[in-house]
Amino acid sequence: MALYALGDVEPQVHPTAFVHPDATVIGAVTIGAESTVWPQAVLRGDYGRITVGDRTSIQDGTVIHATAEIPTVIGDDCVIGHLAHLECCVVESDSLVGSGSVVLHRAIVRSGSLVAANAVVPNGMEVPARAMAVGVPAQLRPDSVTPDMIRPGAANYIANGRRYRAELRRLDG
Repeated sequence: MALYALGDVEPQVHPTAFVHPDATVIGAVTIGAESTVWPQAVLRGDYGRITVGDRTSIQDGTVIHATAEIPTVIGDDCVIGHLAHLECCVVESDSLVGSGSVVLHRAIVRSGSLVAANAVVPNGMEVPARAMAVGVPAQLRPDSVTPDMIRPGAANYIANGRRYRAELRRLDG
């Protein structure tokens, strides 16, 4: 895996987490137990802190960043879809951020909510629990998310991370 210290600041990756060799993790980044970080994801903790909770999936091509003033915090049992961009925001536990979506500064995605694919959650927006954020800029659909829309995906990535830790091998040639 491509883990980089920046000066004296090193990423902290739980031993049961899986970070794909083609992902990049730099500086002030913490990744929790059984979380997964997939190919081409970039977690760049150079200006500020990034925290990823337990059993959370950061999928292929995702970019996560922070500033010195505003960290990026992702809770437990979350799914962050392919090519998502998260910066200076909070994604609470049991939430899903869809593929290609953007969640910006001071936005809060509350527990059990969902950001739809390609949605843009603008600065300072709050996505309430069990709501779905859809569109550009995101509009809210209250009480439209159920746990079965998030939990199976999160569980699949935990299992896939275990499989990759046990079976992934590079073939050169």
